[in-house]
Amino acid sequence: MSSQTPQNHSTEPTHKRKVPVLLQKAWKIIIWTPPNCRWDPENPPKFSMALNVLFAFAGAFTVANLYYNHPILNVLAAEFHTTFEEASLIPTLMQAGYALGLFLLCPLGDILRRRPFVLSLVFLTSSLWIILCVTKSLRVFQGVSFVVAISTVTPQLMLPLVGDLAPPNRRATALAIVVSGFALGILIARVLSGTLTNYTPWRTIYWLSCGLQYLIFGLLWLFMPDYPSKNPAGLNYFYMLWSIFPILTRNPVLVQACLVAFFSSATFTNFWTTLTFLLAGEPYNYSPLIVGLFGLIGIAGMLLNPFYARFVSDRYVPHFSVLVGCVTTLAGICVGTYTGTFSVAGPVVQAVLNDFGMQTAQIANRNAIYSIEPNARNRVNVAYMLSTFLGQLMGTSAGNHVFAQGGWRLSGSASVGFIGAAILFALLRGPWEKGWIGWHGGFSMRKKDKMSADGRTAETVFYKGKDGDLEKAEGTTTHKALTELAAEEGRETLEDGKREDGESDIEKKSDVVEDEKSHGISKETKA
Repeated sequence: MSSQTPQNHSTEPTHKRKVPVLLQKAWKIIIWTPPNCRWDPENPPKFSMALNVLFAFAGAFTVANLYYNHPILNVLAAEFHTTFEEASLIPTLMQAGYALGLFLLCPLGDILRRRPFVLSLVFLTSSLWIILCVTKSLRVFQGVSFVVAISTVTPQLMLPLVGDLAPPNRRATALAIVVSGFALGILIARVLSGTLTNYTPWRTIYWLSCGLQYLIFGLLWLFMPDYPSKNPAGLNYFYMLWSIFPILTRNPVLVQACLVAFFSSATFTNFWTTLTFLLAGEPYNYSPLIVGLFGLIGIAGMLLNPFYARFVSDRYVPHFSVLVGCVTTLAGICVGTYTGTFSVAGPVVQAVLNDFGMQTAQIANRNAIYSIEPNARNRVNVAYMLSTFLGQLMGTSAGNHVFAQGGWRLSGSASVGFIGAAILFALLRGPWEKGWIGWHGGFSMRKKDKMSADGRTAETVFYKGKDGDLEKAEGTTTHKALTELAAEEGRETLEDGKREDGESDIEKKSDVVEDEKSHGISKETKA
């Protein structure tokens, strides 16, 4: 009698043997959603201040990953027994990786559920970061730095999510809190890295960063709601990447914001790059520690932005704050450029005004562009961020070259030209202009619709509750205003397309609300 032998591991399916059991368990943990974070369409989680601050904290210490190496490049060169030029490739590779991740990964936020996507990227970053903490090979350090930077794009997924979650009339404040967190992360990274490395081994700051990444993963896993996809039917990935360019061609406000961001961000990197040369030379001769601590001055501008957004940006059209930010930056550049060679007060004033002005303009630009193409907010954000990134590269490259040729004043004068170009592009098109150039519609800077993000666009709220949150968020915008908006330039700017019957989602939503109101009135009349 033959007995059947039990199957051994070699008879298991090939795909199961290839995937490590530990990896499977880790993935199950990542995608599992605690009960308090699960999506309930009848009673979705509210976008609270606590969640707003959590996004700011997560973004701050994720962005910081790109900047820990900046103050310690000489230490890294000594550690890996290489030249300073070779070590300087580390930040270059990280910036290149970040740009690649921005273009290839961020558009996926328009089709994937944000919670598992963000958590996967944070966990991957945290795990790969351990290699940076222990490796003794420069090539491995450079390669892993590049890969880690690709996955360090979670902050750019959180900003469009804030645009979806925050009520349109409070969006500027919510964005200001998150953007201020990002800026604070850049500052803290440089200060912490320079200070800790001055007293402890350089790997200390990298181990600290690794711990912070796992802390962020834990906090997001516990408290980040599982919001559904905005395009549940899915989109072709390559078509989605290509669609960024048509989005630019049909939205003048996005092109204007990209041009302003390009030139204003160039002034930011030009200043902070050449400032080191100024403070380290005559007449100041400051030590690297003091030069690093100089960045703390920028905290003042960062802390002011949420208050400015609350009391100004949310009450006026974004165009107003863009101009305020650019003019403030211009004032700071002029003071710092033409007094900085003989008084340190000049660069101090410039640091405060430059940081405040650039963030003010950036937040206002985001407030404007998030009012268009709501189903493509991540792609809109990619277009804007690529413009900002290219502007930063130009500011660094041009600033270093001009400083080498003519010193501090000449590089500062280049920044005057950059911010002047930003102001010019801001003035070419008014807040109510429907076309590419002009000020048709008037010069008023006050919102015509106080419940709207940009002052005139009635927006769809994606994650509404059952108690009329949609109507509260959209305010009292009338059907007439919606119809005028839909007819603008012969197309619907709020949705990618229309229904088969020719009526857009937001028009239909408005009709339903008005029908319900009229029905309620008729009931009262009968009673």
